[in-house]
Amino acid sequence: MSFQKRLASKEFAVLAEMHTPKGINISRLVNDARRLKGRVDAVVVPDMDNGIMRMSALAGGVLLQQQGVETIMHMYCRDRNRMALQGDALAAHVLGIQNLIVADSEDMSESDHSDATEVEDLNEVQLIETLMTLQTGKDMSGFDLDGAPDFSIGCTLTPFSDDTGRDASLLAAQEKVKAGASYIIVPPIFDVAGNTELLSRVNELGVPVIVTVFLLKSLAIAQYIANSEPGSGISNDLIRRIRKSSNREQEGIKIAGETILALKENTQGVLIQTLGWEHKLPEILDVGKI
Repeated sequence: MSFQKRLASKEFAVLAEMHTPKGINISRLVNDARRLKGRVDAVVVPDMDNGIMRMSALAGGVLLQQQGVETIMHMYCRDRNRMALQGDALAAHVLGIQNLIVADSEDMSESDHSDATEVEDLNEVQLIETLMTLQTGKDMSGFDLDGAPDFSIGCTLTPFSDDTGRDASLLAAQEKVKAGASYIIVPPIFDVAGNTELLSRVNELGVPVIVTVFLLKSLAIAQYIANSEPGSGISNDLIRRIRKSSNREQEGIKIAGETILALKENTQGVLIQTLGWEHKLPEILDVGKI
């Protein structure tokens, strides 16, 4: 069943994130995709996420499609102007990629190309509106297209650190849904019970909600997120659990799998992020009973 059909039928969707290589060696990307074939509904391919220069998401998405894995491609406003964004969207459709996520883009100050010029010709709402316009057979300037694409367009809930930020993120997400986004990706949640109110409010937007499940690879990563992102929901109890484990790597996998199980109750899917540990995805899926 395709990702679009799974959302339409209100069935639980399982997505995994895979980054393209920083170079031209695609062997790891292809091998990881083959391991996941038939186990996830689609693979999300970020486009130079976190400001790290990599092979384009368009190329990575096509490679995954060639392996028989349905792809969802990120689109950012940071790196391209309105002409390039429209051209990439048309190219993606022709090459078999119909699933797009209009994602919030990170600041370039911490990137590996911190001196790069940010474009920001459009914002996320405008980009969603532009993609919807392309589907009517017109470009953003009103000129006719020779053949109109058909996309499934998602958006992201901007990360936040406090109640004020949460309310602003929800308001921005509402505008994205009004513009045409048909599903929403929520940032990582580590405490499902503690985020019941948030999930309830996101569900009120009236589109399928897919929550990010982030693999805590180590105690150091868990502590860093807890200290640097106050709204992350990583509790002292969770930190202690990882610290006391005799196999902290396996404990992180177990936590991710348990989070998937808990999210099945009140969301329509998960997006699993492993940031370089894509080879661990099958183990997480096993714990999550996927």
